[in-house]
Amino acid sequence: MIHRRSVLREKMREALHSVLPLACIILLLNFTLVPMKAGVFLGFLAGCILLVAGIGLFSLGSEIAMTPIGDYMGSHMAKSRKILIVVLMSFLVGALITISEPDLQVLARYVPTVGTWTLILSVGAGVGVFLVIAVLRVIFNIRLRYLLFGFYAPVFLLAAFVPSDFWAIAFDAGGVTTGPMTVPFIMTMGVGISAMRADRDGKKDSFGFVALCSIGPIVAVLVLGLVFGTQGGAAELPTAIDFADSREMGLAYLKELPSYLGEVLTAIVPVFLLFLIYQAISGPVGRDALIRISVGLIYTVAGLVLFLVGANVGFMPAGYLLGEAMGAAPFKWLILPIGAVIGYFLVAAEPAIQVLEKQVETVTAGAIPRRALSVSLGVGVAGSVVIAMLRALTGISVMWFLGVGYGVALVLTFFTDDTFSSIAFDSGGVASGPMTATFLLAMAMGVCNAVGGTLVTDAFGMVAMVAMTPLITIQVLGVVYRCKLAKSRKYAQEELPAVPVPEEIIDF
Repeated sequence: MIHRRSVLREKMREALHSVLPLACIILLLNFTLVPMKAGVFLGFLAGCILLVAGIGLFSLGSEIAMTPIGDYMGSHMAKSRKILIVVLMSFLVGALITISEPDLQVLARYVPTVGTWTLILSVGAGVGVFLVIAVLRVIFNIRLRYLLFGFYAPVFLLAAFVPSDFWAIAFDAGGVTTGPMTVPFIMTMGVGISAMRADRDGKKDSFGFVALCSIGPIVAVLVLGLVFGTQGGAAELPTAIDFADSREMGLAYLKELPSYLGEVLTAIVPVFLLFLIYQAISGPVGRDALIRISVGLIYTVAGLVLFLVGANVGFMPAGYLLGEAMGAAPFKWLILPIGAVIGYFLVAAEPAIQVLEKQVETVTAGAIPRRALSVSLGVGVAGSVVIAMLRALTGISVMWFLGVGYGVALVLTFFTDDTFSSIAFDSGGVASGPMTATFLLAMAMGVCNAVGGTLVTDAFGMVAMVAMTPLITIQVLGVVYRCKLAKSRKYAQEELPAVPVPEEIIDF
């Protein structure tokens, strides 16, 4: 118990370091360029506190519950050596955990012509199919590069036949489905599955699961676009409440708690039940482990609920008002550098980022430091926010950026190590989590509404941009590491003293 408290304090400290820079930027803007109403500002501060508590609790819960569940199921599937069982379980896990992802339910509300559950079930099936493909890739030792080329090329070809209203929503779906619920589970499951391979590259192939699972929702939504036709949906603008006092603010937060608790329980319960059924069949994990996992799930639920309430009630309205005020001001183009700074620091507040950074450092034995990965992600997200804000101001089609961006990312796979490519494509899905879907998307909607743009085509695509740019920046980091490694090896060879060769060997 004492150890757990010390770990929780450490998690809270890390969460504070993640949220504090972003909060300071918003506070600075509030007191200078774009002042908020006192009630909205009060709600934002409360949201910051809930975000810190939520990220800390979620990180601890993920570590003692979601990670062991994913690792247990992945390793036991690997031990079974039965491809049919592995395929069936992978599809069920992928579909169930995606259907329960809270961010997907938020996105589905913006596509009324399709129907909420039609979209959710289709996207869940898409992730299930591509999780199966990811598992088979590891088993049969197929290079991720070939699959990425093989799937993204048809995706862009399919998009040419789909109404433009569906483009941004489709690629946004690819980002939001790999959120705080999906990432810890799928990544640790990948580590377990990779144990089926005896070669030394098997462990590195545990990356790439999130990368492939991100493709499934894109394909699913584009196919729905072909079926349902001309209109993708209509976006509802966020509403900011100017709280009269702290009591009214507290009641507003309490009012939202039950709905988000319901969403999170809908997410957690099916996964836990699947785990209980699977461990009953494959072999019990033991009483102590089951208690530990159950406690971890309580932490996970509490953390996600606090995080989602804080992000949606406190951060989303602040993001929308910030974007709207900047878009309506004479200095509207300042939103580009301001958005870049916000994007750089905001990615650190995504709950699943902590899981990815720890996993990368563990699997690569420190060869890829957390700091280098964090900076690369921050730079990538900063660039993506600039592009998204430029689109909101000008209305440039999202496909111009997606086509070029994914083209560059795929070409870079030939110039960097496979591990870096896998981590890069995983990072794209991880970076585009609930903070992006609430604060950044709301900010883009505010800018777009202020300049008179079309929300579905011009503001949407923010999540897609955030999911795309890390693919480039992290692979560039891989190219730099490869060049440094080659240079150090060359230097080491030059420094080695010449070894005299005995005359008898020369004569021979």
